[in-house]
Amino acid sequence: MSRLKDLYKDEIADAMQKKFGYKNVMEIPKLDKIVINMGVGEAKENAKALESAVKDLETITGQKAVLTKAKGSIANFKIREGMNIGCKVTLRGDKMYEFLDRLVNLALPRVRDFRGVNPNAFDGRGNYALGIKEQLIFPEIEYDKVDKVRGMDVIFVTTAKTDEEARELLRLFNMPFAK
Repeated sequence: MSRLKDLYKDEIADAMQKKFGYKNVMEIPKLDKIVINMGVGEAKENAKALESAVKDLETITGQKAVLTKAKGSIANFKIREGMNIGCKVTLRGDKMYEFLDRLVNLALPRVRDFRGVNPNAFDGRGNYALGIKEQLIFPEIEYDKVDKVRGMDVIFVTTAKTDEEARELLRLFNMPFAK
């Protein structure tokens, strides 16, 4: 069992209950899942680009990536419906806490000129979206083997009802919000 999961069970849930005054233990917000999405724009001309993006994502998360397909045709982008245009991974349970631990303690501090993540990127329903500009910040990625620097979206889905609850939950997980 991961260190963060134990921390949640012991301290984070208690702190949340004290701050928001929950009557029932089941009301306390928790992290539901983390979805990591990588859009690969050049996949329409270069199939190898998508393969290497999938390989990078699987290396970072330790879980098999799923290809994402275009929902509709967009003539200006030369995309047809059903084309593979990216990949994603949904993490739950121990792998989710493991990834969160590595993201907060190893990857984010490696970002150049890092001053914290945007504290306003909540969606109004307790979910948080974080954009990462390059996959090189993760220690699992070998710099020499990278063909192209790619970004990714990391979405934290929580059971929180409001953004304030979700912000407090992520803050207790040591998410470095900018002041």
